[in-house]
Amino acid sequence: MARPKAERPVPPPACRRPLAVGGLGLAAAAYVGVDYLLSRTSPSLNGRLRPAIWAALALATAARAPFYRRWDAEIRAAPWFLAAMLLMFAALLCEAISVRFVSSVLGLRWHRSTAPLPDTGQWLLLALNERLPRTVVDLLRAHIISLHHYLMLFIMLGFSALFDCIKGPGLGIGTRYMFVMAVGRFLRTITFVSTILPSARPWCAAGRYKIPDHPHAWAQKYYAPYASDPRAIRRVILVDMPYATVQNYTDHYRPDWAYMSFLVDILRPSAGEGPSWYHLVNKAGGGCNDLMYSGHMFVAVLTAMAWTEAYGGWISVVIWFLVLHSAQREIRERYHYSADCIVAIYVGILLWRVTGFIWSTRDSDQARRLSKLDEVQNRLFHAAKDSDMDEIRGLLNEVELAGQSKNTFSQGVILCFAASMITFTLLFVLLAFSLTSNG
Repeated sequence: MARPKAERPVPPPACRRPLAVGGLGLAAAAYVGVDYLLSRTSPSLNGRLRPAIWAALALATAARAPFYRRWDAEIRAAPWFLAAMLLMFAALLCEAISVRFVSSVLGLRWHRSTAPLPDTGQWLLLALNERLPRTVVDLLRAHIISLHHYLMLFIMLGFSALFDCIKGPGLGIGTRYMFVMAVGRFLRTITFVSTILPSARPWCAAGRYKIPDHPHAWAQKYYAPYASDPRAIRRVILVDMPYATVQNYTDHYRPDWAYMSFLVDILRPSAGEGPSWYHLVNKAGGGCNDLMYSGHMFVAVLTAMAWTEAYGGWISVVIWFLVLHSAQREIRERYHYSADCIVAIYVGILLWRVTGFIWSTRDSDQARRLSKLDEVQNRLFHAAKDSDMDEIRGLLNEVELAGQSKNTFSQGVILCFAASMITFTLLFVLLAFSLTSNG
């Protein structure tokens, strides 16, 4: 009895990449370049044009969404995306509280009197300023790219999955980016809280915070008496026990923050700094100590790593040059020491490399096909030996179907998800850029 012919699998449609051959790179370069030129020549026009560009990009994304073929993969990636976002928010909150703590615990007197650490990277840049042409020095000093641009470059990269410029799902690379960001921020917080380093800008604390001159009671007991006197340091090493007396200051302000009152000793608020603990945390900014390692550089490196892996090409090389430009500018303007930027670069590269299990450019469909081919290999050999063409076609059909993603969601679910996710993500991005300083 003749065996019925196996149904021939329909291969997925070829990936059309209208922006892939340099187009996305040109769009990214144009965004950074135009924004920089307008910020120098016409800041008012730039302030009006930037939201218009965001709106145009949002409209292009919404127009492309109905033609995207991988919404089923985006739906499966959405729970991990939201979990990574919550983890990142927790990491940023923990970091902001810790920034305020290290900036306030030693008091304003310590900030004014403690000299910055010697930084050979700063020496090198000053020496180069004496020898390089003036044009080159001006280029090194130029504010070509900022944190906002790095974040916008990644957002463009993530949404480019809708245009088949990078391997989807776009929420997959977004999940990896935010997860690495969260882990990196936790590691950074642990690092700068462990040892408090003086700022390269000694005037920062007096201009930003309204903290008392004297150190907190914790610093009075465990640090200040043993900070400079060699005999006191030797004694505390020998006895291995604090022996200093804590002074009683009458101006210690303790607001009532209800169930968050445990943060009073950590944040050390003053009477004129706002009504709530969140207000203090929100004003912490980048702090007024040296924070090992640089958060700005960490974001820049993650953006460069994402572009290098997902898209590649000349634009990735340009972004890496911009990362190096940002690093020397952070050192030149004394927002960070050289060590902070160097550590941020290799920590960012390392964390990105070890999180490929979340999202990568490796073709998982091909891996499933190869796995299925190994499974049916013996049966395929037997069918070939018996010249059973129907069996061979059936087995090859199984191999092909194994590599195709199964669409388990209805069209209505996909449309609702697409509309809600695009709206949520775009609103979140626009609010972040509008309500925060420099991203």
